Amino acid sequence: MVITEIFRSIQGESTHAGLPCIFVRLTGCNLRCTWCDTAYAFYGGTRMNVDEVIARVEDLSGASPDASAGKNGSAQRISLVELTGGEPLLQPEVVPLAERLLAAGYTVLIETSGERRVADLPREVVKIVDVKCPDSGEADTFRMENLEALDGKDEIKFVISSRRDYEFARDFTALHGLAERVRQVIFSPVHADPEGSWPGLAARELSDWILADRLPVRLGLQLHKFIWHPATRGV
Repeated sequence: MVITEIFRSIQGESTHAGLPCIFVRLTGCNLRCTWCDTAYAFYGGTRMNVDEVIARVEDLSGASPDASAGKNGSAQRISLVELTGGEPLLQPEVVPLAERLLAAGYTVLIETSGERRVADLPREVVKIVDVKCPDSGEADTFRMENLEALDGKDEIKFVISSRRDYEFARDFTALHGLAERVRQVIFSPVHADPEGSWPGLAARELSDWILADRLPVRLGLQLHKFIWHPATRGV
């Protein structure tokens, strides 16, 4: 498989936001969202096999066969791993990688565009699935069969840059009963590009819309962009 980066950081999105996490960013994406903040993962990368990726994750997590217990008696290991991209499901090796991570006792998240089939992943993987809104430039790419592969531990995310996007996300959520299908539906405002390539949507404005419509959704902010500069890589 081809890997852009593997790093340790604070999880910035989803219902796991704020937790220490190991990120495995796979290279390549077949979509081109107008507000994409990880375009550097489209090309390049380093070829690694599953064993090499696992070894790097274990190194970053603090896992080792003789890991000593902390003062509170519990082993000090980061147990949360996210597979992301790019689009991680473009690479078939992501399935055995997820299986190996689960077998090693990690909680495994995958963040995917919704355009690739998710049913081939192990059921235990927490699937965080995007539905692309109109202003992304990739509307109508969502694979509807993916809804049937999601359950009460999974999440669906809409990245919203305008009122039009909001109304699309609101109506899609209601039409398909998303709040009853998954653990959480997340509405995340686009964060403005620091170089000015695209504008952002104010979190307060999106909050007002959610409250006015009394939606059963979570406002999702990209926590890492408040901790570090928004253009910082490897966080």
